[in-house]
Amino acid sequence: MCVLFQDREQAGHEIAKELEEILKKSQIDLSNTANEVIILAIPRGGIILGNIIANHFRCNLDVVVTRKIRAEFNEEFAVGAMMPDCSYFLNEGIIRLFNISQAYLKKEIDFQKKEIRRRLIEFRGDISYHDKFEKRVVVLVDDGIATGSTIIASAEWVKNNCNCKQLVVAVPVAPARDETVNRLANIADNVLILHMEEAFSAVGQFYRHFDQVSDETVKKIMIKQHSYD
Repeated sequence: MCVLFQDREQAGHEIAKELEEILKKSQIDLSNTANEVIILAIPRGGIILGNIIANHFRCNLDVVVTRKIRAEFNEEFAVGAMMPDCSYFLNEGIIRLFNISQAYLKKEIDFQKKEIRRRLIEFRGDISYHDKFEKRVVVLVDDGIATGSTIIASAEWVKNNCNCKQLVVAVPVAPARDETVNRLANIADNVLILHMEEAFSAVGQFYRHFDQVSDETVKKIMIKQHSYD
């Protein structure tokens, strides 16, 4: 097993260093990042890195809440994804292949809408992002890419709905020769991946310490962040 990071904090610090070069090339004034840059973390693991990066650049931190639409036969298998505004897409090919019923899909979609609203209120205190990302550089952060469904859905939502100045996707590790990275490159203005690994089974294998991040931890970080806004 190839351990690349002691923990998410180390990964966050390493991403922050590399981001400096990307932001400089984009002619972002690093002394004024509070007005130009916002870090958008994918909870729950991404919030740890996002907090480190936001503190490094002294800029705001927010979270994007997306949910996978689960298959009836396997809750870990996604047949679609839902965005923070509760819009969603379905993989019609998979739905036809496994003959997933419309009745089940309606029930699952209704459940995920409620779950997204619950998490937005719990983590952010508000279901609306208003114009928070408009004309800013948005840095979308997670602790790694596995299947890629969540980060692709998040990136597409930001790019299509938030009128941001620039979208940067930043993760510590992703599978080598994976279609997800190509798709992200077509969505985002910049994609920063510290390590592309051939032997990839799960994100956690590249961290010495990869503890579960609780909802309570996400809330504490966001409460502290809002006290600075």
